[in-house]
Amino acid sequence: MKPDLAMVLRLFRDLYRSLDEQCYFQEAFGYVCVDAGEVPGTLGADVQAQVFRRLRKQNLWPIRDKCLEYSEDDLFDLIEFMYDCVSKPIDGFFHSFNGCGWHYTKFDRDAGRAEFRAEINTVIADYNNGYELSEDGEILALAENGLAQLVDAELPTFDPDNVDLRVQAAIRKFRRYHSSQDDRRDAIRDLADVLEFIRPQLGRVLSRKDENELFIIANSFGIRHHNERQRTDYDQNIWYSWMFYYYLATVHAATALLKRDRQAIDQKDDAFAF
Repeated sequence: MKPDLAMVLRLFRDLYRSLDEQCYFQEAFGYVCVDAGEVPGTLGADVQAQVFRRLRKQNLWPIRDKCLEYSEDDLFDLIEFMYDCVSKPIDGFFHSFNGCGWHYTKFDRDAGRAEFRAEINTVIADYNNGYELSEDGEILALAENGLAQLVDAELPTFDPDNVDLRVQAAIRKFRRYHSSQDDRRDAIRDLADVLEFIRPQLGRVLSRKDENELFIIANSFGIRHHNERQRTDYDQNIWYSWMFYYYLATVHAATALLKRDRQAIDQKDDAFAF
């Protein structure tokens, strides 16, 4: 049974409480000392104002008091905000007077983020169609069933600037929680543009007919061009997903073929060098 939003909010509150009690947000949010009073963290003395500055939303702070009232959008915004703020305490001192508690002076941000990400992903993975918090701190939709390996697979190193980075940007654009249908269409077009960039070289590894067929989908379904011959009366939720994974798999296959071809040429050149 999948959790509904109310249950996810309860689980989120428990996780926040646990990490807060372990001082994982002390570096950013500060703490209260029985002697020194309020000691600001890196966000300054008014955390509520900083939440508003970052998210442009009211009534989200303090998290413990407000989180059960969050909308789904509020929840995901706060998860991304907390990822930016969390850090694991690793050195400090215990202030025993009146049970004041730990005051930390040294933190490990990478370790804190890794632990927070691992925990929050167990909470949101089964919510609706499934989500995850990425290493970059973005809420992303989980890949379609059976396609996670394709999304996570590294491209054969081919052209970092014009291929690799553009493909990764297209994946993030398509999977982002806030992505619109326009964003998803743009992501598909970006993948098709990557294929267009390597098209001059594809002639070495594909027949002319196969090469042309790679672009039929993008050119016929209102992705790359706009004219009266294109088909637009289709269910975008279904077909955009299919097109995206089709082009992502095609980019992987094409770059693997080109890399193998390049290696064969290099080996031949090395042989002639001797």
